[in-house]
Amino acid sequence: MFRLTCWLVATALILVILYVVVKGAKVVSWRFITSPWHHRDITQGGIYQAIVGSLLLGLLVVVFSIPIGIGCAIYLSEYGGDRWTTRMVRAAIRNLAGVPSVVYGLFGLAVFVIFMRLGTSLLASSLTLACMTLPWVVTASEEALRSVPESFREASLALGATRWQMIRTNVLPYAFPGMVTGSIIGVARAMGETAPLIFTGAVFYMSYVPTSPLDKFMSLPYHLFILATQHASPHAQLYAAGTATILIAIVFGMILVATILRYRYRRREW
Repeated sequence: MFRLTCWLVATALILVILYVVVKGAKVVSWRFITSPWHHRDITQGGIYQAIVGSLLLGLLVVVFSIPIGIGCAIYLSEYGGDRWTTRMVRAAIRNLAGVPSVVYGLFGLAVFVIFMRLGTSLLASSLTLACMTLPWVVTASEEALRSVPESFREASLALGATRWQMIRTNVLPYAFPGMVTGSIIGVARAMGETAPLIFTGAVFYMSYVPTSPLDKFMSLPYHLFILATQHASPHAQLYAAGTATILIAIVFGMILVATILRYRYRRREW
């Protein structure tokens, strides 16, 4: 029964992706990827600004979420112990991973856009998505750290190493593949979100790419959302499929990179 369910889900996913890609392939070309968007005649332009905006957003999410997430995981795994406060923090982190993205969007609007006065901007959006990505990064990193055998820690401490020396030389090298894989997949998932961007900085059309973190920006998910639901052009659905194809390619590319890194730097045998 479980195997049948897995096959049904996988088949449905593959059919959806094939439908989008086959339809989007009719408009996807080098010109479509590298040309600026023309809001008056969408058939004459491309999605260059949206691609650049999404990549800049992903880069900032990495900068904000991965160092903090990995640091939090190291503390919980290596310093926090099994105290009740640590268990509460772990439970809170796991619960935050299940919060709908629209809630994070409202949080980003209230905290980053209004309270911190960042305005609707690339910075506000990246901080919002970083908050959404943090629980995934922390959970994946902590699991990778906990997979390292306890004997490695005990042997290092027995030889006189400090706790940080033990973590840096005997734990992190073995946990690195799992930490990187989980972090990249978390960021890739965040890059496909639309709801947080609606509240914090994405726009449908800009004639330029952002040159400052405080600029507004175009993004592939929001661009796709407007094309698929609100645009009046008769070609909108076709170009929405093309935009979705590029977004799928970027997300799958990030997941592929994560898989390759995990395979290349996979756990050493112990």
